[in-house]
Amino acid sequence: MIKNVDLVIVGGGMVGLTLALALKNTDIRIAVIESSEPKSVSEAPVSRVSALSRASENILHRLGAWPEITRLRCAPYTAMQVWEKDSFSKIEFSASELFEDNLGHIVENQIIQHALLEQVKRLENVSLFHPNKCTHLAVGEREAWLTLDNGQNLTAKLVVAADGANSWVRQQQDFPLTEWDYDHTAIVCNVLMEEPHDNVARQVFTPSGPLAFLPLHEPNLCSIVWSQHTDRAQQLMQASDAEFCKQLSVDFDMRLGKVEQLSERNAIPLKMRYARDFAKPRVALIGDAAHTIHPLAGQGVNLGLLDAITLAEEVEKYWNSGKDIGEYANLRHFERWRKAEAVKMISSMQGFKELFTGDDPLKKLIRGVGMNLAGTLPGMKNEVMRHALGLKGDLPKLAK
Repeated sequence: MIKNVDLVIVGGGMVGLTLALALKNTDIRIAVIESSEPKSVSEAPVSRVSALSRASENILHRLGAWPEITRLRCAPYTAMQVWEKDSFSKIEFSASELFEDNLGHIVENQIIQHALLEQVKRLENVSLFHPNKCTHLAVGEREAWLTLDNGQNLTAKLVVAADGANSWVRQQQDFPLTEWDYDHTAIVCNVLMEEPHDNVARQVFTPSGPLAFLPLHEPNLCSIVWSQHTDRAQQLMQASDAEFCKQLSVDFDMRLGKVEQLSERNAIPLKMRYARDFAKPRVALIGDAAHTIHPLAGQGVNLGLLDAITLAEEVEKYWNSGKDIGEYANLRHFERWRKAEAVKMISSMQGFKELFTGDDPLKKLIRGVGMNLAGTLPGMKNEVMRHALGLKGDLPKLAK
């Protein structure tokens, strides 16, 4: 059996669902293919979280997903503290300096995905295929053909890869990829602190990598992202809970007292990936399928949501003018726009990583002077904060 649609989205995670939902006011026929069965939100918070910027919050508000997120669990953070271990380098950011209520929200990925899926299920123009995997993809001059593992065949004007860092679509279509290993592994888990976090996000740079404590919805509950050289990360993963918490407290300078591990530790190898093309005839890449970056600034999901909204804006524009949404010429503006934004972010993260790697005295002096200047020069700190909030830059309409 063949189902004819206009747009196929491979990947029903946060980014893929955002794209589908952003086209809710169109008559574009959409199929979303997701390999895993949707799960209900767990009672206990999980450790995979995202720091959503104001731009991402705007997107989720306008797509109708934000009320469900706030009904379940989310944690606004009103300030940020960043410092370097064994150094005078430090900088602090506060929402009140920008006359904002907060600097963003820490939200579990499962909750974001659930809230988006609940909205997508209501759309008459979207068909959900899950749990299903793609087994074959062929691209012709005027349409693309997909076969699923249940025997379902689909045709579409455009196929969008939102299927993650190891994208099947990207591999099938031989998109050239630039990548390098950061030689870092991120350890994530939830911890209970002796002292309350006061809705402050904290990050310390250590010689072996950055450590972030992200405030969750309960006063003493935090999610950590501990990026370490892979050899040390392996040792920490094998350590007992008591030894792990001891090392964690030491690296964090005991800022919030004793630490108690609450959830299982997960280790995530960190790689930079950047597709040298974000589009080809009939195919486009968004989210982690197009780029992955170091998590030290927590911007990966925000970048992906902006990819989805930008592509939706372009697709709707060409659809309304009666043009072919899968023609490469009509995907070029999206590609140039999002490649430029991704390159800026990748370059910034790589620069930060290089600057804060190691404990060379001269580099430590440069870091200290730079951070302190950024915190005291008129206007500079506000500019950094506005970029972090997603209030600056070349933004699609739904993010503004």
